[in-house]
Amino acid sequence: MPFFILLRFLHHSSLFTIFATMPQPRINKTRRRKIAIFLRCLAISFIAWLLFAVSTEHTYRINAGISYVNVPESRAFHPLQSDTVSIRMKMSGWKMFLKRLRPDTPNIQVDLSGLKTRNYIVFTNQLSYINRQFPTENQVIAVIPDTLYFDFSKQTQRKVPIRPLYNIQFKKQYGIIGETQTDPEYVTVTGPLEDVANIDYLETDTIRGIEVATDVRTVAYLNKHQKNNITIYPTFTEITIPVGEITEKIIELPLKVENASRYTSVRTLPSKIRVTFLVSLKDYNKWSSRDFEAVVDMENWEKSKVQSLPVILTKVPEHCHIISIEPQNVDFFVRR
Repeated sequence: MPFFILLRFLHHSSLFTIFATMPQPRINKTRRRKIAIFLRCLAISFIAWLLFAVSTEHTYRINAGISYVNVPESRAFHPLQSDTVSIRMKMSGWKMFLKRLRPDTPNIQVDLSGLKTRNYIVFTNQLSYINRQFPTENQVIAVIPDTLYFDFSKQTQRKVPIRPLYNIQFKKQYGIIGETQTDPEYVTVTGPLEDVANIDYLETDTIRGIEVATDVRTVAYLNKHQKNNITIYPTFTEITIPVGEITEKIIELPLKVENASRYTSVRTLPSKIRVTFLVSLKDYNKWSSRDFEAVVDMENWEKSKVQSLPVILTKVPEHCHIISIEPQNVDFFVRR
């Protein structure tokens, strides 16, 4: 058996040697020319197919948010479906390719004037209005769902305060030095009773700034937080944020002990603390230790049996930013 295997191995090895030493056929000029022509035709066919694909119209489906216009003033409503719909749109292959590269969620406006006589809106009747909100080469052919239903309820009004939102980066040694002012301070919210009752304040769009060193005066629009069934008047407010130069100030505060009436005496070590805070230059001499208050609470020792008491600031003037408290915990002696 081993001899037979050896003979087969030698036989195959000789065949491989003969195949390897055989002269390989060469491609002559005629064959090379035919291959080159074939590859050119293949490339031209691919380019022609690509141009045909990007020039013809295709149906593309995207999600879109909805907002309402021409809201009936005498009727409050609740939409009974999501505020996002699906749009079927005809566009060229090239537009569809770009859309896939840069996907976004458009927003379409829905005309609610028809709610004066019924409780639903049909998108098929508003396709021409919706198409005017898109470029002419993009044609909306359908919206899913095709019908929006609404639940009507009692309408009410309420005045709520405005809360400005800001994300401002100040120049070094600059910051807010006073109270932010809004004009007007209150706005009127109109809508369904159950929705308006849950609104305690309205926030503005975020005010942004970099390297700010002067007062900020701007107009900011109010944010509905996607509550399309309420109306706000006015829809914007003028905001003034006082900005000025700030500096550090250090004061010493005596410590007060709370909930110590059951003891003969309580003594803290140390009896005073140092507070470092930021204050505007114009108010540097305005604030002193009389405007701050620091306490320790004996309940922390009675309940948790802590070894040291944490210092708590119970009184800090407005627009004073605390940097540090030294020490943050103090030792104490108790005489019962």
